[in-house]
Amino acid sequence: MTGTLVLAGTPIGDISDAPPRLAAELAGADVIAAEDTRRLRRLTQALGVTPRGRVVSYFEGNESARTPELVEELAGGARVLLVTDAGMPSVSDPGYRLVAAAVERDVKVTAVPGPSAVLTALALSGLPVDRFCFEGFLPRKAGERLGRLREVADERRTLVYFEAPHRLDDTLAAMAEVFGAGRRAAVCRELTKTYEEVRRGPLAELAAWAAEGVRGEITVVVDGAPEKGPEEVDAAELVRRVRVREEAGERRKEAIAAVAVEAGVPKRQVFDAVVAAKTAGAPGPGAP
Repeated sequence: MTGTLVLAGTPIGDISDAPPRLAAELAGADVIAAEDTRRLRRLTQALGVTPRGRVVSYFEGNESARTPELVEELAGGARVLLVTDAGMPSVSDPGYRLVAAAVERDVKVTAVPGPSAVLTALALSGLPVDRFCFEGFLPRKAGERLGRLREVADERRTLVYFEAPHRLDDTLAAMAEVFGAGRRAAVCRELTKTYEEVRRGPLAELAAWAAEGVRGEITVVVDGAPEKGPEEVDAAELVRRVRVREEAGERRKEAIAAVAVEAGVPKRQVFDAVVAAKTAGAPGPGAP
């Protein structure tokens, strides 16, 4: 009979946010895989728990090598508890490889829900929360960071990022460049801790603030892209588009209808532009 993999959420700041089940799981697990064993020790001491199981490290550097070992423990019937430094395992933290491997071996995977920096920041941001995307950490290199931001420049959903404090000013400046200086955002710092701070405002304003230096754990929430209105196309451009379609073999009536749809304007507006161009002697549709 196979064991169970338990993903346990840990406090992101205030230790009293630890879910009641966390203490019981820490005390009863056969194996505890911890991102940082020293932090685990502080956590168990704060909760008054003495683990009976074996404690092993499980972090980015040994995740690939240790996963098969833990899967074998699970296959043998062990209850393995996975904890990271803060928040839920596998959310920008070690855990995904182990979960995927456990699922492949038909091992039960469950969770002890706990605090989440993503959801906490989203709720405090004052930005729309009905639809959102979590983008994790952006690349460190400037060019790659800009490229990643351009991929979501038109994303309508609220965006959530993690960022290191020493890169925050560069990241916010890049966001202002790609998303627009006036795009609304919120920088959430040290959530649930003594010096918790939520700074809200346009990206350009936040970038200027961050340039003075910021400390602590950072989560950035950015408003989604605004809905685009009808495309603003002048009469000459409408005529040009009709001409291109006619030259490709479309009849004028169909070309006018298609251009009206793609430009988001009434067919009559396109028709009038074509007639006006012909009357004025401009090269309109059908002109050589």
